[in-house]
Amino acid sequence: MPESEVPPAGASAGPTISRRKFILSVIAGGAVVSAASYRLLAPRGRARPALLGGERLLTLRVNGRSRRAEVAQQETLAWTLRYKLGLTGTKLACDRAECGSCTVLLDGVPYYSCSVLTHTVRNRAVTTIEGLAAPNGKLHPLQQAVIDEQGFQCAFCMSGFLVAAAGFLKTNPNPTRAEMAHGVSGNLCRCQDYHKILDTLMRGAELMRQQA
Repeated sequence: MPESEVPPAGASAGPTISRRKFILSVIAGGAVVSAASYRLLAPRGRARPALLGGERLLTLRVNGRSRRAEVAQQETLAWTLRYKLGLTGTKLACDRAECGSCTVLLDGVPYYSCSVLTHTVRNRAVTTIEGLAAPNGKLHPLQQAVIDEQGFQCAFCMSGFLVAAAGFLKTNPNPTRAEMAHGVSGNLCRCQDYHKILDTLMRGAELMRQQA
């Protein structure tokens, strides 16, 4: 018997449990409880926000269409787009308006959708990465540039960069490379391949000018 399982002097004979087994059993029990609680709270594996003020049925203008969703008062636009409307091109990463992965256009202007409450955009035009392509399926020049330049590695940040660039190019359709870098400086790439990303965005700007 291992030393940790030797009963102390004077202890009655019978089943014993080591300190190691006891700790492991406590950890395992806690994991089961935590996992069960998480499953109860999380739709599709992600914890949903607590409903403080109930939900309201709202009509939103998203990618040129009217979309209806039940929205909590404190619910973010990123959450609504992904988990209520199924527009998963809008990515959630930092969830605190720092990385830009959730960037969408509101009336043509880039915004971090993780920091915008859904009920505040009822009368605004929301454009996500899915809405950049033409109705007939033709890719937006920035989307085509991704294919041409192979400018992203894991591509988790790609949607945010393309949407941010689309908004920036509305104000500056013929930017220098430095101006483009500044225009999308609110977006971060965890792969840190900014040189190739800028190649892609500059190619997209060129294609947009050709189509104008």
